[in-house]
Amino acid sequence: MRVLYLYKDYSPVLGGIENHIRQLAQGLRERGIETQVLVTNTVNRSTAEWIDGVPVCKTARQLNISSAPVSLPFFPAVYRLEAGVDLAHLHMPYPPGELAHLLLGRSRQMVVTYHSDIVRQRVLGALYRPFLWQLLKRAALISVSNPVYIQDSPFLRRYAEKCRVVHFGVDFTRFAATPAVQQQAAAWQARSLDRPLILFVGRLRHYKGVDVLISALQRLPDARALVVGVGPMEQTWRRQAQTQGVADRVTFLGELSDAELVALYHAASIFVLPSTNRAETLGIVQLEAMACGLPLVCTELGTGTSYVNQNGQTGWVVPPNDADALAAALRRLLENPAQRAAMGAAGRERALRHFSVQAMLEQTLALYAEAMGRSL
Repeated sequence: MRVLYLYKDYSPVLGGIENHIRQLAQGLRERGIETQVLVTNTVNRSTAEWIDGVPVCKTARQLNISSAPVSLPFFPAVYRLEAGVDLAHLHMPYPPGELAHLLLGRSRQMVVTYHSDIVRQRVLGALYRPFLWQLLKRAALISVSNPVYIQDSPFLRRYAEKCRVVHFGVDFTRFAATPAVQQQAAAWQARSLDRPLILFVGRLRHYKGVDVLISALQRLPDARALVVGVGPMEQTWRRQAQTQGVADRVTFLGELSDAELVALYHAASIFVLPSTNRAETLGIVQLEAMACGLPLVCTELGTGTSYVNQNGQTGWVVPPNDADALAAALRRLLENPAQRAAMGAAGRERALRHFSVQAMLEQTLALYAEAMGRSL
């Protein structure tokens, strides 16, 4: 069976969706599925390469419109690469890629993974909506990361009968507390001057809520926040930390190597995901933190954030855009080491049981089999 994945970015670009596609492409190729990937490049040059055993075509990128890269060569590449493909697997939202498939796709069948609605870009959303409805109508099946979002999204509700839940997967070997990881984690803790570490990981976009975390930190004088990631809001949030007098306790670390990131997960006391709107549908980083035994604090968005982080069991869930509530939940954990340990252990157990890479691959194979109408 031949499967082509379509999206805007792929490894080594860091991101939850990019990593998810990489796990699918590599893991299913190891199970005998002939996977390949079509994305855009980060520069205005087309390349074809093998990345960890997977053929990846990256078409030249001309510009970005509301975080959606536009690549004119992507369109003929869809037509060329879908020849003889059994299944095109689109990851949404990426409007140019979806338009390319609608116009030029010729795979035998098509499925989509619906990652999120377009929330903030109203003009783009209005232009995109007719193509979105057409794509969802044409898809054989729709993969969604959690059952909550099927009912929460106004687009998915209409097609709930062909939605299937496929959990994102965590590679637990990647997050193991090896001696090297423990050594690096101890170094981070020593650098914190005995202050507990609150960790955030993610792209620094408008909906990630780091501004709320910075405000909450004013109420937590003994805590320090580590912010991992880059994005358009970084300078704004750096200025906010200065203005609010907590710049000495908020460290923006940019992008880190995988080894450095894993060490930070093990060094931290709490993981926080303070996202502010429905653009955050799940939070794959929550799963990574759970794999490392960290308790969580996230916001209730009506999506899948609290499906992953179960309130009172694996951590605490608070209202979005509420610095007082966020600070109170963080303080509750900071002041109770036993609770942190119990919730961290419960989170790891939940991740092991429901969010392994193996389970994700099995669920994806079942999705493909149903879409193609045969066993794999």
